[in-house]
Formats: sequence, C-alpha cells, structure tokens
Amino acid sequence: MQKVLRYTLLMSLLLTTALPEIASAHFGLILPSDDIISQGESRTLHLQVKFIHPLEQHYMEMTKPSAFAVVHRGVSYDLLETLQPQKGKSSDQAADFTYWVTDFAIKRPGDYTFHVEPTPYWEPAENLFIVHYTKVCVQAFGLEEGWDEPVGLETEIVPLTRPYGLWTNNLFSGLVLLKGEPVAFAEIEIEYLNESSGNPSIVTAPADPYVTQVIKADGHGVFHYAMPRAGWWGFSALNEADWTLKHDGVDKAVEIGAVYWVRTRDMK
Repeated sequence: MQKVLRYTLLMSLLLTTALPEIASAHFGLILPSDDIISQGESRTLHLQVKFIHPLEQHYMEMTKPSAFAVVHRGVSYDLLETLQPQKGKSSDQAADFTYWVTDFAIKRPGDYTFHVEPTPYWEPAENLFIVHYTKVCVQAFGLEEGWDEPVGLETEIVPLTRPYGLWTNNLFSGLVLLKGEPVAFAEIEIEYLNESSGNPSIVTAPADPYVTQVIKADGHGVFHYAMPRAGWWGFSALNEADWTLKHDGVDKAVEIGAVYWVRTRDMK
C-alpha cells in the first residue's frame, strides 16, 4: 500500500511539474464608441486604447503608445498627442491599470481606420517583448471607401469582408501581411471582448481552449471565421520580428501581432 501511495505521489509531482504554463492570449485593443456613424448622430467618437485578455477581462498596464493615427481617404492624421491616460480596475486585479482615451470629431464621410503601435511590452512569462499593431475601422455618413486598404504597418490584417454592418454569425475574412507580403499559413488567435455587453460574467469559458479560438490562414495568408455572438471580436496574427530588443542588457525576441477588431449585432 505504501509503495502504491509513493508511486501515486511521484507521478502526480511529475505531471504537475511537466505541464506547461497556460499563457492567456494578449490583444491590443482600440474600442470606438460606435463602428458606424449615420447622418443625424453625434459626430464625436470616444476611443479607448488598451492591452487586454479580452474574454477574461484581464488588463495589462499600458504605457503611452509609440504611435496612434487615423487614415481617412488615403491621408494619415497623427493623433498621438490627443491620447490621455485613464485608470481602471477589473474584478480579478487588486491594482489599477493604465489605458488611454481620446475623442475624435468626424467631419467628412468615409471610412476611418484607426491604428496604434504600442510601446514594447516586456512579458517575463514568455521571455520576450510584445508589440501589437492594432486596427479598427469606423464608417461615417454612408461613404464606404478605404476599409480594404492597408495602412503600411510592419504587420497588419487587411479585411476582405467589409468590417462593419456585420450580423452575428457572419463570416469575417482577412489577409495577414508582414512587411507588405502575405503570410502563408499564419496562425490567428480570436477572442470575444467580454465587456461588449457591459456584463463581465456574460460569457464563461467551460475550459481553457474556449477562451481563445485558433485558426490558420491558407497558403495565401487568407483566413475566415464566423462570429457566434453579438459584440466586439479581436483577430490577432502573430509572428516573430526580425529584430530584437534589449532587456537587462540581453537581446530578446519580439512578438509582433497584427490585430483587427470588428463588431457584430444580432438580427432582430
């Protein structure tokens, strides 16, 4: 009996130490107050810029981004100095976290693609830096022009489906680019923004694999995903940069992510 007990304890210890740590997916986030501005509505957008585990609503501290801009009809406008820091707290965190906000006045019709390049984030659990180039598109006053154009980031997702006016269960398709070239068989992580409904407990994952959906692009860098719930959905295609950054004097790898956000609504 004692031999069996010792064997059971030994196997439990081996299994416990052999299991890898499950790392939650990180997502850059630009969250606009709306994704479609119609005639007669408020022309001022409120935008939040965060670094987050979307489904779990766990937030990382975010320093001021390196770049923040919007592209409208082929022209880029620098918005970095409009960002203001804000403090927030989620239910699973004791300390406040920093995120960034701004208001933007919509003056002309067309598609507005907001994008951010964050300051590199050191992730000790993965022994690397994280830089997520994040985009979201807002359509204004009925002119649908520009949503399918790249903005020239080091890596980015270019939508092949119009990224607004989406019903729940619509298929979203995108093209993953790295230095302007398609990324064959890119891996894409997908998460639902659990704060979309304003209720932090609205979606509970029954097991870890449900937190982050994972798909792969085809040989031309194209992917597809049908979104099963109303709210905001994030798509993140990850690659390793061909450059490094120093941490404590040592060169470390950099994970660069192409992140894109879209919103779905239920058909009523």
